[in-house]
Amino acid sequence: METGTVGQGASIRVRGLSHAYRTGSETLTVLRGVDLETSPGAYIALTGQSGAGKTTLLSIIGGLEPPTRGDVYVGDHAVGALRGDRLAAFRRVVVGFVFQHFGLLDALTAVENVELALALSGAGRKARRERALQLLDAVGLEERANHLPRALSGGEKQRVAIARATANMPQLILADEPTGNLDLEAGARVLELLENCRKQFGCTLVVVSHNPLVSDR
Repeated sequence: METGTVGQGASIRVRGLSHAYRTGSETLTVLRGVDLETSPGAYIALTGQSGAGKTTLLSIIGGLEPPTRGDVYVGDHAVGALRGDRLAAFRRVVVGFVFQHFGLLDALTAVENVELALALSGAGRKARRERALQLLDAVGLEERANHLPRALSGGEKQRVAIARATANMPQLILADEPTGNLDLEAGARVLELLENCRKQFGCTLVVVSHNPLVSDR
């Protein structure tokens, strides 16, 4: 799988998706018979009660865990059938993840965190540094490029996470409560950045959130 190109949003097709966890002697079903279909380049908000399975659905679509039953397609990729290197390439190139708790590596600077996504895709040292700085500039953080995560605010960390998620121009961005740890102003800016990424790259954007601002938009 090669790095994505601008304008390649991925459709999502979910059919009969069910998922359950074993908790001791009991089975907890968190998804039951879910059907979902989006067009390429769509902007989708997943809302609902805590524990309704939103994050689990996002994880299955993104190939982070396999479904108990059902079919999941992202573009032409049958996600449940991917294994090994093909699954790793799918998660690295086709999908960009943005998590509530940022997911940055504490020992790496902002620019190094963004570079990591490019290094895993095989980009050379000079090319990935240039690309990472461009992305940080795009999210307003070029001057903070050499700061470690502990020196960044929550909003700044999330902007670094967005820069990292878009480094390989993914076809699909999955954002799990991206405003959950932010105040209203920082959260609104993060949503705007995600929306701008969708417009710029043509990618599909799926956001899980309890924030009514997300569904309103």
